[in-house]
Order: sequence, then C-alpha cells, then structure tokens
Amino acid sequence: MKIKISNLSDGIHNFNFEEPAVDAGLEEPFFGNISVNVELNKMHNQIVINTKLSLQTEFDCDRCTKNYKSTLTNSYKMVYLLGTKPEDTEAISLTYLPADADKIILDNDVRDYAMLAIPMKKLCKEDCKGLCVKCGKDLNEGDCGCKREEIDERWLPLMELKNKINHN
Repeated sequence: MKIKISNLSDGIHNFNFEEPAVDAGLEEPFFGNISVNVELNKMHNQIVINTKLSLQTEFDCDRCTKNYKSTLTNSYKMVYLLGTKPEDTEAISLTYLPADADKIILDNDVRDYAMLAIPMKKLCKEDCKGLCVKCGKDLNEGDCGCKREEIDERWLPLMELKNKINHN
C-alpha cells in the first residue's frame, strides 16, 4: 500500500485500500480482504495520516473452544516530517522522510497495527459460559447437571467484592 505524495497539494486527501490479507503480510488468524481507510493531511513540511483498519479473523474461543469468525478494527495516527532526522529523537508515531520523498509505504505500519488489534482474550461472545470443569460440556448449550462444590467460606468476601465490581 503506497501513497504517492510528490504531486499532492496541501490539504486533506482520502485514500481507500482493499487487498487480500496475505498480500499485506498477514497470515492466520487473518483471512479475506483487509480494508484500510487513510485520511492524509499534507502541510508545508509535514504529513499527518489517520488510518482505520478493518480485518476478518478466525479464532478458537478461549472459554468454550468453538471456532468463530469476527471483524477486528484498529486505528492509528502517524506524523511524517520531511527533512533530516535529529540524532536524539525516538518518537514512536513520528517518522522522518527525506525532503525529496515521493511516496509513503504503509505496509509495515498496517501489519503492526493489525497484529495489535488481536484481543488478549478471544471470546465467541462476551457472556460465553465456557466448558464444565468436571464433564467438559459446553455450558452455553445448557446446564450439564454436575454437582457444584460448596464455596469455601474464606472466599466469600472476595466473591462479594467481585459481584460489586461486576454490577457497577
């Protein structure tokens, strides 16, 4: 994904890219096409881009182990300055381009932010009940009938605190 900047006038420009995830260097759990919307604001010696990504993914639920598909989104902002980079600058979202640069290549940033969109806990739905720890039945399909153990009274204050937090 390249944006040619050499002939762009100052101001806001919009770009839309759609390409297969594998062409962007993204493999499992990504599939299908990746959609990238870019709003580019060109000024005298700087370019600011706001980028929105939309990707199709396929995961196994961490609670019930069912396979599910979802659409992930992520966005990021990047500032490009035209000129030479000072020696002591280590800004994450700041990139220096040579004054005679004619294009911006988005591939690496898109790949990085796509990977950052993957959730830490992959759930088929927010209220997934998971599997019974005794018999392994999917509790989303109904109760399994296994006898639940009594909760040790020492844990009750902690359970009450958890319930207060969940209800707020």
